[in-house]
Formats: sequence, C-alpha cells, structure tokens
Amino acid sequence: MLSIRNLQASYGRIQALHGVDIDVAAGEIVTLIGANGAGKTTLLMTLCGKPRAGAGSITFEGEDITHLPTYQIVRRGIAHAPEGRRIFPRMSVLENLQMGAVTVDPKHFDGDLERVLTLFPRLKERIGQRGGTLSGGEQQMLAIGRALMSRPRLLLLDEPSLGLAPLVVRQIFDIIRDINRQQKVTVFLVEQNAFHALKLAHRAYVMVNGRIAMSGSGAELLADAGVRAAYLEGGHEAPPARPAQETAP
Repeated sequence: MLSIRNLQASYGRIQALHGVDIDVAAGEIVTLIGANGAGKTTLLMTLCGKPRAGAGSITFEGEDITHLPTYQIVRRGIAHAPEGRRIFPRMSVLENLQMGAVTVDPKHFDGDLERVLTLFPRLKERIGQRGGTLSGGEQQMLAIGRALMSRPRLLLLDEPSLGLAPLVVRQIFDIIRDINRQQKVTVFLVEQNAFHALKLAHRAYVMVNGRIAMSGSGAELLADAGVRAAYLEGGHEAPPARPAQETAP
C-alpha cells in the first residue's frame, strides 16, 4: 500500500531523513520506534507534504504522491493524527469531527459520525463540549476520530500515548487495534512507548538519527536484546544497527 524509498528531507540546512526505506502493506499495523529527535515525526509530516521530500519517493497504492499538495494526499485516503493532538480547542467535539470530513462527500457524514461515536462513546457524551475542555485522553480520541472522518485507508498516528495515564494508554492502543481489525484501516504508528507499540504491530522499524537501523516483526523486535536495552529497560543508547529486513505479518 505504502512504499517509501530513499526518502530524504531537511529543515533548511539540517537534514532530518537520510535515505529512509519503509513498506506498509494493506491491512497491517506497522510501527516506527526511536528516541526523541530521531526523525519519526518528520517522516510522517513528509508523507503529508510538509516538509517536502528533498529526494526519494513516496508511493501510495501504486501512485507516486511525493510532490502532491497535502489536500490531494488526504483525498487519496491518507489521514494524519498529529503529535500533540492539535484539535481545535474553541470548537465543539462535533465541529472538530465536521472539520475532519471536509474532503468527503456529505452523504457519508451521518454514517461516519455514528461509526466514530460508537468507537469513542466518550465523545458522544461530550458532543457539544468545547475540545479544549476535554481531558488529554478525550482529546486524543477526538484527534483520531477527526482523522477517521476523512474515511482513510491509511491512518498515520504520531505518539498517540504521549502524556496519557497508563490506563488511558491501554485504552488508546485497544482502540487502534479495533480500528485496524474492525474498520479495516491500515495503520502506520509512530510511538515512543515501544512496549505497547511492538506488542500491537505486525511489523516494526527502528529509526536512529534519521535512518532505519532495524526492522522485523513486532515480536522479533520486542525480544531483541538491543531494542530492549535501548527502549524497554531505560537505556538511552541506540541499538546496534543491522540490515533492515522485511518480515510478513
């Protein structure tokens, strides 16, 4: 579904991505883990057109989307729930969800809204409440729900567990699994909570300094001594690099 080849991206003179290769097959949950500043968020933003790729290619369902404007990327079936939620705090829950549906034929709105509110019953309870008055977990649910209102085939999630209590984190990851299994949405997940992310993922990648250092199934990376030392046991050193490899889900 998604194929990234030799992708490079920069902020001014600072290069953030160095020849990244990643594949996401239809129906998968693929996760990308790495330390702060590794380039994970930059990768998702580059997939959405900002910043623009300096070199390499991004192919979605066989079409090169590398240089398309963001609104056209969304229209092709990619939605992004960004780091920090970035909901519209002065708008109600309903108005935030309406904003997510602006690229979709209005005839789908009622059905899509019902699906999102079924997935997030807390949002149904808060439908008229301003987004900025929601709890952190509720705002994250709203950010994901808003992305789903665009009817994506590929959902990009950036740090959905950031700043949330452990119980809420488990709820969010359960919801991501349901989105993938029940709504048949492919998920590309960027996450610092390596334990939950790798348990959830069919396949996973490790990014170090803007490069892919390792890849494999979620279970393989969860069991890898280098990954455990760096991301699961309080370590701060990058895992030893090895050639990236593809492992079927």
